[in-house]
Amino acid sequence: MGETKAKIIECVPNFSEGRDQKTFDAIKEALASTSDVKLLSLEPDADYNRVVVTIAGNETGILNGAVNACRAAANCIDMRNHKGEHPRLGAIDVVPFVPVSNVTTEECVKISEQFAEIISKELNVPVYLYEAAARKPERKSLPTIRQGEYEGLEAKLQDPNWAPDFGEAFFNPKLGGIVTGSRFFLVAYNVNINSTDVKYAKEIGEVLRESGYSKRDENGAIIKVEGKPIKVPGRLKEVKGMGVSLEKYNLTQVSMNLTNYTITPIHVAFEEVKKEAARLGVTVTGSEIVGLVPLASLLEAGKFYTNNKEINENKLVEVAIENLGLSSLNPFKPEEKIIEYLLSSI
Repeated sequence: MGETKAKIIECVPNFSEGRDQKTFDAIKEALASTSDVKLLSLEPDADYNRVVVTIAGNETGILNGAVNACRAAANCIDMRNHKGEHPRLGAIDVVPFVPVSNVTTEECVKISEQFAEIISKELNVPVYLYEAAARKPERKSLPTIRQGEYEGLEAKLQDPNWAPDFGEAFFNPKLGGIVTGSRFFLVAYNVNINSTDVKYAKEIGEVLRESGYSKRDENGAIIKVEGKPIKVPGRLKEVKGMGVSLEKYNLTQVSMNLTNYTITPIHVAFEEVKKEAARLGVTVTGSEIVGLVPLASLLEAGKFYTNNKEINENKLVEVAIENLGLSSLNPFKPEEKIIEYLLSSI
């Protein structure tokens, strides 16, 4: 019989704390003492007041790692004191499980359900299942579950339609709520706009994101028909986007989640933002990837910018980094950002 290949699952917990080193250290320590799981990256953002943690491992390791990391974060974070640019439902905002190799989405859904059962009981928090794990169509979308955010969660839990999938319909003021499930590999991608006025980034995000925007009249009022806003669909499929301020760099960003980079590749999103920025009279000054990125997406970008010339892998990655301006805010180090390069040591 042939050797069974190891299953590798990625998990990307997003915690609502972007400034406190003690919280980051507690998460790292919890993961370091867990077997069969590896911490791939921990990227805090003070403006978003959020930290994106990426771990990978086998089925047992990823489940235990996720539980242990969330337990550590829950000890440190108190949502009653939290403010930040990024939408969030709670201290442990979202915990997606992502198939990487030799594992199916269905298997990752089961792991997310095991995680939800354990964490809801241990922390006494309501947990919602989203994306591939969603048990109701209206819960597939993360922004829909997040509507009202932490501040509106107490009222939301009183609505029977928003009873959690795991845990009690009880508002935990310290921790809020958690969303978990399984999804395709998400690329968190931000494009820099050389303006401190966030209106440009917001408009670009609305025009490009798949969900689009509400049509307005010449006075800026939303146009409605039979009480419902007229929606203008966005240009890019599998893209979520919004405009945010990045005060420490004196610029703004079109902050995007590319939920399927094979449908809307990174370089396509970047070039479309450039087109819209030019239309509005502002310029793009590079971009950044938050968390990790699949090698294939950078190779595709490299091929695009070299017109598919026969060039080796390392050169294609270099070309992608240069043309996307991925080192404009912080150095982009392929060995630390490309998931396949990090996973080779698991």
